Amino acid sequence: MDLTLIKTSVLLSGPEIIIILGACVALMLSLVPRPGQGGLIAGLSLLMIALAAGMSATLGHMPQSAYQGMFVIDGIATYFKLLMYLGTALTVLISGGYLATENTDKGEYYVLLLFALSGAMIMVSGTDLLIIYIGIELQALSIYVLVGFLTRNRRSNEAALKYVILGAFSSGLLLFGLSLFYGLTGTTQLDAMAIALGNAETGDPLLVLATLLLLVGLLFKVGAVPFHMWLPDIYEGAPSPVTGFMSTVGKVAAFAVILRLLMHDLTSLAPIWRGAVVAVAVLTMAVGSLAALVQTNIKRMLAYSSIAHGGFLLLGLLAGGDDGMASVMFYLLVFTLMNLGLFAVIVLLNQGAAWGEPIWDFSGLAKSHPGLALITLVLLLSLAGIPPTGGFFAKFYVLVALVESGQVTLAVIAVLFSAVSAWFYLRIIMLMYMEETDHPAQVSMTPALRLALAVTLIGTVLTGLFPAMFLDAAQTAAQAATQAATQAVAQAGLG
Repeated sequence: MDLTLIKTSVLLSGPEIIIILGACVALMLSLVPRPGQGGLIAGLSLLMIALAAGMSATLGHMPQSAYQGMFVIDGIATYFKLLMYLGTALTVLISGGYLATENTDKGEYYVLLLFALSGAMIMVSGTDLLIIYIGIELQALSIYVLVGFLTRNRRSNEAALKYVILGAFSSGLLLFGLSLFYGLTGTTQLDAMAIALGNAETGDPLLVLATLLLLVGLLFKVGAVPFHMWLPDIYEGAPSPVTGFMSTVGKVAAFAVILRLLMHDLTSLAPIWRGAVVAVAVLTMAVGSLAALVQTNIKRMLAYSSIAHGGFLLLGLLAGGDDGMASVMFYLLVFTLMNLGLFAVIVLLNQGAAWGEPIWDFSGLAKSHPGLALITLVLLLSLAGIPPTGGFFAKFYVLVALVESGQVTLAVIAVLFSAVSAWFYLRIIMLMYMEETDHPAQVSMTPALRLALAVTLIGTVLTGLFPAMFLDAAQTAAQAATQAATQAVAQAGLG
């Protein structure tokens, strides 16, 4: 037994170990009920996230592998982990007030958030299909429970049950696809699979079936059409902070896996999945944009909005290359900021889960709370892709990558659906600034929510004012990961 390799593996997986240890300590603390327990465990969660973020930043982008090549630290892993720390920390900040309103301020909530984060981290660092699958399931099992955390709310219970059933179905398809890949290549490690599939015949029915099952399982995780039907019901029924977490951290982890599999290690499968992803991307933008127009519940509207944004992100995958990957990475950063900022506003307007979250809650907000209305305005304009916000540049860089790769028709279609989707964001703005209400919103601003709103607002503005700086960081991470993947395949080939 090589102790040096063991020490290296433990060191490289240090951020995951910190988060899991934090979850275990929080679980022990939650077993001893005491006044202010929720705040204590929330603070502990933020501390552990900060420690893990510091260690991830220290490990940097230099490609390093652990656990016999099944786990890697590279540009993609570090970038997405930092993004997921940000999303989880913001979720913790906006959760306290919501849980107090719903009288469910329990420590287990933060334990599950940390376990879900650790699963997402394992997903983005996994370079072995089994490791990736374990990460997916660890994240999914935690989120299943979080969705049903409002045990006395029928919508929350129903959403959890639906998510468990449909999640199990998609996991089964994904696992079947992974097992077929193992049967075809004799390995589950991505670099060895890349070599084994390098000269494979893309018309092989088993290879086509394995690729399509893998694709279906991953597209379900990102809520792409036609695997999106679960998303609106789950988003509506889940506690609002959990919905925000799913729509950002969950999406980031799923796209990280898609980028690693389809753009880095298994590029030889592109002739099989490319046509299907083109159709799915267009349908996803169309269904998400058009269905959101008729929604009267803000969380259902954001569910369809998330679906539409997922279609845009798939276009970055189709653009290919480091530019396409960097555009997706930048898009996910901006989406995390603006989406969680809007969920912070929804939490502030929450009058109780039993009342739902109708869009009419935004009526007259500019008159009763002008500062909050202004923040919401910036976040909505960014989601709509209006310049000079971060959301505009997120879409702009995807479109540039598409045009440079010669896919002008797809870029034109994306612009058209982006224009359609702007309407449902503008409808909320009209309600805030042009509608009167006899029941103005009752807002109870806490320091944690104020901090979350400040971070998301400043982030959204900065990504709009200095987009090149953030895009450069994404490009550096993408290029470092590309070099690492190339070297890994070359070494595996020599071996």
